Amino acid sequence: MKTLSIAIAAVALFVTPIYAEDEPTLSLKPTGRILMDGAAYFDGNKHLAPGESKFVTGVTIPDVRLGLKATYGKWKAKIDIGFANGKVGMKDIYLEYDLNTHNLFRLGYFVPQFGLNSTTSSSMKPSYEEEESNDFFYSNPRLIGLMHIFNKGEFFAGTTAFVEGNAISEPANELGKQGWGAQTRLVWRPQHEDGKAFQIGSSFNYSSPTAFDHTGYEYKVNFPSRVSKILCLDAKITDARGLFKMSPELLFSRGRFAFECQYYYMNVARKNGLHRYTAQGAYGMFRTLLIGSRYQYSDSDCGLATPSPHSLELCLGYNYTDANDKKADIYGGKLNDVNCTLNYYINKYMIVRLRYSYTSVRDRYFPSVNENGTTFNTVTPNRHVNLLEARLQVIF
Repeated sequence: MKTLSIAIAAVALFVTPIYAEDEPTLSLKPTGRILMDGAAYFDGNKHLAPGESKFVTGVTIPDVRLGLKATYGKWKAKIDIGFANGKVGMKDIYLEYDLNTHNLFRLGYFVPQFGLNSTTSSSMKPSYEEEESNDFFYSNPRLIGLMHIFNKGEFFAGTTAFVEGNAISEPANELGKQGWGAQTRLVWRPQHEDGKAFQIGSSFNYSSPTAFDHTGYEYKVNFPSRVSKILCLDAKITDARGLFKMSPELLFSRGRFAFECQYYYMNVARKNGLHRYTAQGAYGMFRTLLIGSRYQYSDSDCGLATPSPHSLELCLGYNYTDANDKKADIYGGKLNDVNCTLNYYINKYMIVRLRYSYTSVRDRYFPSVNENGTTFNTVTPNRHVNLLEARLQVIF
């Protein structure tokens, strides 16, 4: 018996280190960001509608975030809390499982895959701010959902089932009901390597109503600045059944040059005999490294990676969005924007950005009610602004 005990103890001493070696380790990494903005506005306060805000030149700290990333074997988790303008808000909160080298699942509150712009955070856009067309058609992008990513060779696909993002802050009984939907991003990329990329794809979305007590939708976007937040487009869509969106995309890069573009189409089916609402828009952006060798490709994001430290980048962009539909009697406005951005990537953690843009909006109407209770459309004066802004950002 004593001999058997000694043998078991010897085997245990031999096997234990092997299992200890195979046990994954827990890795924790703090994350954070600070954005510091300054902006000057020219010709932006002419022909104001009653109640419209004025552009005011100034400075602000539009975003501060603190978070934590955790990795344990094939499992990953992220918590990101925002303090934008002194207000606490939930950002990314999710759990991720890497099934194998080509498949992963993500569950929680995050931005699902929908076009090129879904691959980078709001502060990492090469055009300084989110493209207005993307911001309008993909407003409130964070959702509670389950996403599957397939990433192998020439093909990339991200598919998500979700409920509305408001469920992160309001219980279901207060919401009354929860909006739901599904979307996918499908990409074919015959070339996807550093210095040489070509890909085409399209994203699709179907979702149920979320606004006006879950009977409609509201799609809106501000002028491209966070120092003065001024509403630019606003389409209120009532009596809705459901919404369909699609967005084809194109990315091309060679060496230190790159071009990307995306088109947006939205169709809302409506009840009570009302005509469906449709809207469309697009953006295009030319990018070049004035200092730096070539653009790198991020395989996991299915898009270009952030340029290397000490790179100087020039971006020229154009946005167009038509939120008006005469047949539906909804006039959210028509937007045109041209912009030029310089990005200097100081090091791994710091970026300086300088941007000029000209943004105009026209043909806007908003519903009013007269003393007899009759609803009618009131014209909002056309408006434009020349904007010069600068940003220092720190991200770790």
